[in-house]
Amino acid sequence: MTSQLEGKVAVLTGASSGIGLAVAEALLAAGCRVVAVARSAERLAELAATAPDRVHAVAADVGDPGVAERAVAEAVERFGRLDIVLPNAGIYIGGDLAETSAESIAQLVSTNVTGVMTLVHAALPRLVEQGSGDILVTSSVSGVQDIPWEPVYSASKHAVHSFVHTVRQQTAETGVRIGAIAPGVVLNPLWGFEHGSAEEAEKIAERTGIRSSDVADAVLFMLTRPAHVVIRDLVILPTGQDI
Repeated sequence: MTSQLEGKVAVLTGASSGIGLAVAEALLAAGCRVVAVARSAERLAELAATAPDRVHAVAADVGDPGVAERAVAEAVERFGRLDIVLPNAGIYIGGDLAETSAESIAQLVSTNVTGVMTLVHAALPRLVEQGSGDILVTSSVSGVQDIPWEPVYSASKHAVHSFVHTVRQQTAETGVRIGAIAPGVVLNPLWGFEHGSAEEAEKIAERTGIRSSDVADAVLFMLTRPAHVVIRDLVILPTGQDI
């Protein structure tokens, strides 16, 4: 059976690890071509080696405003079109605000907020012009409720949700779908969990964490809804996460 995503072209940031890598692998399995953006050229090369004809690597920091225009331009140049935009790159800061440096706050906002906005800004005119396309932002459950132990991170994800909702309203009649996926605890290297490890298996058995691949499955579900349906927000949590 031919996948609904067969032949589509996606730009995905944060593609070299965690949720981003799982989404890249799921897109490739579904027949997509992927412009994979991340800071690690080495990890991107490993991903590209799995599907040399369908992965175009862009080693760059999404905090640089010029990277978004570059990624969109290279998607069209390399694959001739653009169908899916996945601003996924993100970094984390937790703890008390008083103990957080101004430099780390600026870096997080640059990645988590500016990186999302600039990529959507770069891609949206092309999608609107063709009257179709999907923009799906990786947010967090921290973006739909206030989490007191991570005020900077939570604020950045609230900003992302507000951006998704307002841009969706501006473009609702264009044929472009915009939504956000908001995971809870994801067992990935950011939190010290390696895929397939005993520690990951323990958390899965306890139902206190989910895999990056679980999030990727949900992303594909959102992308493959009929054209007249948009899932604006999807919160995906471990069964045992009491939040």
